[in-house]
Amino acid sequence: MTSKTKPDSGSGPVAEVRLPGSTSNLGPGFDSFGLALKLYLTIKATARPDSAEICQVRTTGAKENAALPKNATNLIYRAMSFVAKHEQVTLPPVELDVHNDIPLASGLGSSAAAIVGGIKLITLLTDHKLSDQAIQSYATEFEGHPDNIAATLFGGFVTSCTNAAAEVHTLKFDWPAHIKVVVVSPESQLPTHVARAAIPQKFSRADAVYNLQRSALFTAAIAQGRYDLLWEAMKDRLHQPYRESLVPGLSEALALPKMTGLLGIALSGAGPSILGLVEDQADEIGKRIQDCFKKHKIRAAVRILEVENNGCVSL
Repeated sequence: MTSKTKPDSGSGPVAEVRLPGSTSNLGPGFDSFGLALKLYLTIKATARPDSAEICQVRTTGAKENAALPKNATNLIYRAMSFVAKHEQVTLPPVELDVHNDIPLASGLGSSAAAIVGGIKLITLLTDHKLSDQAIQSYATEFEGHPDNIAATLFGGFVTSCTNAAAEVHTLKFDWPAHIKVVVVSPESQLPTHVARAAIPQKFSRADAVYNLQRSALFTAAIAQGRYDLLWEAMKDRLHQPYRESLVPGLSEALALPKMTGLLGIALSGAGPSILGLVEDQADEIGKRIQDCFKKHKIRAAVRILEVENNGCVSL
């Protein structure tokens, strides 16, 4: 992966990356499962060695982007600075052109994409090479959990764990191409720290076993093509019951019954988006989920997405 070799006049190296959004947990796989989606963050970074500003940001895309910081407090730049400090690399002043189609605070991996993108860009701008394993470890340390990080970095369906030395181990599974993801995002945002604060510190052994069984069943069902088992495999007792009350309509959406084409339903990450894995009837399923929020006078956007198998790429 190399930076572009034709910088603008008066600038240093130029690099550009594209990262997929992602969903995580998929029901029982709390902080473990991630799935990359064809919904993208694109970042172009231009080194400006003579600039008095260490970071300037221009944003386009999702309407919420207008509120993103336009200076060094931007998450992308903070991730760049984090790794530069740890790797003892000099980070030049940069100009970031950001196009983001991933809605913010919606459980679709916007922060993970920004963090991985920033770390990838510093390796390109400074020609300081880092392995994907190192990038994943830094990004997970910065984000706090590996699920969305692994998905946006590697693509596809990934399952991750962190060992006692804070090393992240990730395996990527082939995702069945015919299974799409219906994502319904209510206008109400739900910051991850708020959603995580709703989860208790301790769980019963019965609830822990319940999730362990379904996490194992989910991966086996994907590996062996037993998609009929996903309905049960996507149930959860560790996080969804505690987050249902945070946005009106969530509990109704998660309680929807089986319907033609719907394989399973869950919160997307920390929410408030709801995801359905579908083989057919995607439009109808999206409308049914959307109606759960509509009853509470909350508008919600419906997206029908394919899984992105390529992860982060240099443009």
